[in-house]
Amino acid sequence: VTMGKYTVQVLTGVVVGAGTSKKVFIKFFGTNCNSKPYRLRTMTGFWAGSEQKFTIDVKENIGELLLIELEAKQRSMVSLTDDEWFCSRITVTTPEGAHKLFPCHRWMSRDKTLVFRDSVAMLKTKDVAPELLAHRQETMKRRRQDFNWSIYAPGLPHSVHHESTCSLPPEVRFSFTKQKAFLFNSGSAFMKMQLKFPTRDSWNSFKELNGVLCIKTKTYEYVQENWRRDDFFGYQFLNGLNPMIIRRCSELPEKFPVTDEMVQGFLPEGSTLKSEMKKGNIFLCDYERLKDLDGNELKKKKQYLAAPLCLLFSSQGKLIPIAIQLNQEPGAGNPIFLPSDSEHDWLVAKTFVRNAEFNEHELNFHLLQTHLLGEVFTVAMMRTLPSCHPLFKLLVPHTRYNLQINIMARNLLVSANGYFVKFTAIGNDSMTTFLKRAASSLTYSSLCLPDNIKERGMEDIPNYYYRDDGLKMWEIIHKYGTKKLLWARFTNVLHFALYSLEFVSGLVSHYYSDQDVQEDKELHAWLTEIREKGGLENRQAGFPESFCTVGELAKFVTMVIFTVSGQHAAVNNGQFDFGGYMPNFPSSLRCPPPRQKGSTTKDSILETLPDVKTTVNTMAIVYLLSEDSSDRYPLGHYPEELFSEETPQKLMTQFKIALQDLERSIEGRNKTLDLPYTYLNPRTVDNSIAI
Repeated sequence: VTMGKYTVQVLTGVVVGAGTSKKVFIKFFGTNCNSKPYRLRTMTGFWAGSEQKFTIDVKENIGELLLIELEAKQRSMVSLTDDEWFCSRITVTTPEGAHKLFPCHRWMSRDKTLVFRDSVAMLKTKDVAPELLAHRQETMKRRRQDFNWSIYAPGLPHSVHHESTCSLPPEVRFSFTKQKAFLFNSGSAFMKMQLKFPTRDSWNSFKELNGVLCIKTKTYEYVQENWRRDDFFGYQFLNGLNPMIIRRCSELPEKFPVTDEMVQGFLPEGSTLKSEMKKGNIFLCDYERLKDLDGNELKKKKQYLAAPLCLLFSSQGKLIPIAIQLNQEPGAGNPIFLPSDSEHDWLVAKTFVRNAEFNEHELNFHLLQTHLLGEVFTVAMMRTLPSCHPLFKLLVPHTRYNLQINIMARNLLVSANGYFVKFTAIGNDSMTTFLKRAASSLTYSSLCLPDNIKERGMEDIPNYYYRDDGLKMWEIIHKYGTKKLLWARFTNVLHFALYSLEFVSGLVSHYYSDQDVQEDKELHAWLTEIREKGGLENRQAGFPESFCTVGELAKFVTMVIFTVSGQHAAVNNGQFDFGGYMPNFPSSLRCPPPRQKGSTTKDSILETLPDVKTTVNTMAIVYLLSEDSSDRYPLGHYPEELFSEETPQKLMTQFKIALQDLERSIEGRNKTLDLPYTYLNPRTVDNSIAI
């Protein structure tokens, strides 16, 4: 018997504006036939956070329930506003007692009909009902229209074709809370920070600069007090905003002719560069991508860029700079600065390195390698993977808000009238040139943290907390060993439980065999779009052209999740901590790199640093970009019920427990540090690029 009473439970979302007074109708699709629309009658409407139950006497013999259709109609034909409704989920109990969960998690507009299938994940090769295959095909046809590609700039990853957040399809739009919170924070950053600054162009002293901010984080204060110190300068290459550019140096490049005589005073007695290189103690930061780029003009004044090389020595747990060359071509007019030079010469050399860090960090490691690649992953997923695909269910929480944030960034930060053009030295055509250079150098291994650490020779340097915490997080996402003893809480009883911790690997292997991987055309369409629209087709970049095994797929999915969660947190969340104090992270420099030693004074350093307006606007931007979002989902939190099967639910529970274990480990270590490293603490890592 497949006609009779169906129990329908409707959960409305909790976001502001989620409720509706519209008339809502439900229609059942079955293997025999479809029902007529039945109204879900309620006297109170569907208010935010409400869960309401309805009993519907279905007259048609629909057979096995496959799909449901929802339609929301306006009560009045003359209504001038669209009373949108955010439906979280529908649960249907059939006359036979079967329970079916239909995830929705999207906005519904007036007079729109939406069709949903239940929460059981299904590969296309295993979908047998013609009705479900037809729905799958129709869904993807609509998605490809809703999520089209646009060329942001030749040579860069493509972007979604929507130019405004308001035009995005309902299934990925901001909540009212998120949109308003972002706009409010943007407009009130100056007020929140309580900035006090002069109206003139230049700073008179570092003391004046130190007093510009009334409310400071502990890390900000530490940076302000220690930014001149060589050991803190070196520390930031490991645990600051950009822990990605440093690499072990086994041979000096010809363009950086540092001699033993230059640095012998900074190495152990009797040691040489060659011997320290053999021991793995010499490291190099090369900003070659900035070579020959022309500086911007701010207020009709020329700004300057450098493409420095910085050599560092690791000893006794500290990383110390021992030589800096400010441009790529050695020779007269491009001296190699040393710690033994005058205090001001050495400080201005380090300042040009810090400005190069600003450009590499903000444009390459932050914007390109997390935001823009995250957008490619997201749009490709929306265009190729239907909602019932197991990888869609796994990945969609990790795409939340990425498109909105990127549209805002293109409009507010990197547009013709945006922040970079107004307040940075690279904010002109040089910005696009730099981004193209960075994009052309992207490799698959550079996005896979274990491979990246090994390639850069960074396995053994001490006190590299980004590496330590990042590798643990990567392994938890991928497959955290085979078994681990953890505390677990079930039915409010604490007990020890032995878990196999294989989140992505476990989930992928639950739905796939190697043959399934090879035969999944939707999966390979996703990969193809990522390669083509991400500009990743160059074979030397090493991105997979296809997947043949479960292991290959699991690694790629781990890379996607880590990129938009842990990696984004590592390069984003400390922007105000490390970048708020301008001398440590200058967005622009007003004087050219010195061409000889002995010409720099304290006054000329202040004249080189950004002007007052550039300083305070940069402080406001990094403050805004470091703020927690109003409705953030920490890594491992999946409030939307997208999976109903037991195995993925268990894997998600174990994933969350493993992250809590990592959180305790990091917090225990941080208690012993003068400057705690918090940016890969799972508590501070979002599921997605949400800011």
